[in-house]
Amino acid sequence: MSLDKPNTLERCPDFDSDMMEPNRTITIVRKGQRDFLTEKGAVDYYEYRKPFLTYLLRMGKDPEKAKGYSPYTVCQTGHRTARFDLWVWENRGGYKAPPDQEDARAYMEEVAFRDVTESTKGKILGALGRYSKWLQHKYNRDEWEFSWNFQSGGGNNGPRDFLTKPERRKIRQAALGKDGTPNYGTDGNPLKDDPDSWKFTSLVWTSLDAGLRPVEVGNARVSWCEPENALLRIPREDSAKNEGNWTVGITDRTATALEQWIDERSDHPRYADTDKLWLTRHGNRYGSNELSRILKDLCERAEISYQNRQMSWYAIRHSVGTHMTKERDLAATQAQLRHKSVKTTLKYDNVPVEDRRDALDNMG
Repeated sequence: MSLDKPNTLERCPDFDSDMMEPNRTITIVRKGQRDFLTEKGAVDYYEYRKPFLTYLLRMGKDPEKAKGYSPYTVCQTGHRTARFDLWVWENRGGYKAPPDQEDARAYMEEVAFRDVTESTKGKILGALGRYSKWLQHKYNRDEWEFSWNFQSGGGNNGPRDFLTKPERRKIRQAALGKDGTPNYGTDGNPLKDDPDSWKFTSLVWTSLDAGLRPVEVGNARVSWCEPENALLRIPREDSAKNEGNWTVGITDRTATALEQWIDERSDHPRYADTDKLWLTRHGNRYGSNELSRILKDLCERAEISYQNRQMSWYAIRHSVGTHMTKERDLAATQAQLRHKSVKTTLKYDNVPVEDRRDALDNMG
């Protein structure tokens, strides 16, 4: 298997093909990209891009076992990620490498509403997932997170699994009983679990109300909180997509939990020099992996089965969107989940057929 140089580009086989010859050249810089790039940009992108495709071939499928993807899969992934890179350059301010989380989210939001098959959308999402894993490996970037769940073999193009109303109530109750160790000690002075801590209760309840994304949990600050008014005020610089200031309502119960936690955290040295609302046991902000572990722990405590379900932290967010839309309307969901575009909110417009029939009966 060879990887071509910038001046000897060759095309991959037709993308509807089922197989690829082992000695087929894999294109690094594609023609459409060369038309966009300057000569210097083409050289730079080639040097950036080649390690990515080499990584896919040699170890991308299972890095621990140094097992790579097939040449055909690498070719397909290279094609789809190259189109993504070009889209970023054309729509997000010009040439740059590597792209970031917000570029990937913006691209997938556009892909979600394209008039193409579910399978095509799933393959694009899969390619971006491989791209993200390489960026983690190469540049220590955070894993890209998407609220879409397209299957490359077809299926539902709605949001990922969400918590039902009974499950939300069980998770809320389980969080009330989860021990918290808000400080975890400092420099050899560990603290014991505190069954009366409000840390996890406030974190989970706030997320259940506001549908916080993992990055928003990590970004959350004390200055966001107005428990006396049962509000969160999320400034533009802290919002996940940096698209504006947001005011989000929370329940009185959650406001009380937040107020209790803010008072509690003020007594712990770990939080002395930071406005961060919640920190991990190591003093770091929370990310998607830690939050997924918390949710799965709560599911086990509440005896909620999550086998064969995508029980990520987004299940909480999607439950807010799904039930808010059913209880109120898309406008309420758009505001509560902080969607700039109503297109993003439309995926929650999935009222069951029987409910629509009831609505017709009520309409006369």
